[in-house]
Amino acid sequence: MLQALDDAAAGHWCRAAVVALSASRSRLDDLNVFPVPDGDTGTNLLLTAEAGLAELERGERDEGVGAESAWVALARGAVLGARGNSGTILAQLLRGLADQLAGQPPADGPTVAAALQKAADTAYSAVADPAEGTFLTVARAGAQSAVDAVAEGRTELADVVRAAADGARAALEATPGQLAALREAGVVDAGGAGLSLVLDALVTTVTGVEPARPALDRRPGGPFREHDAHAKDLPHQPPAGPGSEVQYLLAQTDETRVERLQGRLAGLGDSLVVVGVDTPTGREWNVHVHTSDIGAAIEAGIEAGRPYRISVTPLAPVRPAAAVAGRRAVVALVAGDGLAELFTGEGVRVVVVDEGAAADAALEDRVLAEVLASAAQDVVVLPNDPASIALASRAADRAREEGRDVAVVTTRSPVQGLSAIAVSDPARRFGDDVIAMAEAAAATRWAEVTVAEQAALTSAGLCRPGDALGSAEGDVLVIGPDLVTVACGLLDRLLGAGGELATLVVGPDESLGNAVCAHLSAVHPTVEVTRYDGGPGGVPLLVGVE
Repeated sequence: MLQALDDAAAGHWCRAAVVALSASRSRLDDLNVFPVPDGDTGTNLLLTAEAGLAELERGERDEGVGAESAWVALARGAVLGARGNSGTILAQLLRGLADQLAGQPPADGPTVAAALQKAADTAYSAVADPAEGTFLTVARAGAQSAVDAVAEGRTELADVVRAAADGARAALEATPGQLAALREAGVVDAGGAGLSLVLDALVTTVTGVEPARPALDRRPGGPFREHDAHAKDLPHQPPAGPGSEVQYLLAQTDETRVERLQGRLAGLGDSLVVVGVDTPTGREWNVHVHTSDIGAAIEAGIEAGRPYRISVTPLAPVRPAAAVAGRRAVVALVAGDGLAELFTGEGVRVVVVDEGAAADAALEDRVLAEVLASAAQDVVVLPNDPASIALASRAADRAREEGRDVAVVTTRSPVQGLSAIAVSDPARRFGDDVIAMAEAAAATRWAEVTVAEQAALTSAGLCRPGDALGSAEGDVLVIGPDLVTVACGLLDRLLGAGGELATLVVGPDESLGNAVCAHLSAVHPTVEVTRYDGGPGGVPLLVGVE
């Protein structure tokens, strides 16, 4: 049994919370009726916790254990990866704990109780118009129970975390009496239920014993048995309207401008949560709001700083869109906002894959949701990465059970995806179009220029950290100290085997793209070059040769 929480215990807690949220994700989604019944609270909480864990593990891998406080890494990852209303509030709680515990000696019972109370207070301050009977209520009750335990002389860490978890669970059970939407649906608050699981995971981490709790299900007396995706006019649901959830990260700003942004967004919508966190490049904020004026919400962010990783999700009740015969869609998995904009500009629906931020199951669910939301009878899915092919196929199988005709074109790189899109023709029979797209993708040799993170023996010889690597279809062909030299050498190797068209997707360094285009013009003047900027930050150059 732990006597104090140190950095290692913080990591164990986060891993236990991810396991608990993953196991209960679908049940939490089913409980979700407030502030809108969009059935994603469990998913959002899981993705947020996974983002915190991914940042912690990245730091341990790249910088070594102990290089940075685990609390700081968890908070930063959670804030930057927070999803939805509940996920953003969970991130704020973790940031509040980091403010109290990072850089301090291992936290004993009284210290943890005080930190939980401070974290609950900061979470309330992050929400523009807090409502009782929600996540915040459960957080405050859990913290107060921990403080009360200390005041009563129960100061051992195990006693404090048990009191926090028990107090949160009691407050959760009372939430239907505080919100009419919960009472009518026969449910407890979904966000509060997720927090209760997270606190139970803390008890398990400290004591080694998982608390015994009743299942998180709808109440027997509630009017609804299960979340019915096809139900209409449910009493607890607001009428369908134009409202959307707008969320983005905000960089290159300051506290004053963020305060003005909060005031403006408060006038545009509700469920406003703004959470800030320090990063290696400066302070950034996660901004979340429900609004019917999407453009104004994003413009407000542009005026305040640099918004990125922008997402807009309709707030209509969750139900798969009815398939429209004759309608087609393409869904692509992409890494990063730049590629997302590139594929969206080609008329493709995208699912952004954040490295380390989503488990396969959660990502599979998102692909399925995008397929169903397209309302198309015929859908092509482009995985654009060897690691995503299997989950794309599973999502396609599930979509077929919903009556959709879905084909997965096994693209292994975004450049193969772009080649497939270029030949797509909705006027063709769907089967013929899929064949044409698959042939175009297969005819595109894909390659990339990356930077080695560690020493390794490759098929082209030994590489050292910082070396530029030129690889084709996963096989390293060129190694060198300079990105431009390696990129040009890689293209020479590819085009030496024949090719009429080169597709370049350039990462953040536009000068690399300029140098490579100049090389192609001088050395391979007959090759047609198509260049796209906005490639993923971790890959300086993606190459396709046809």
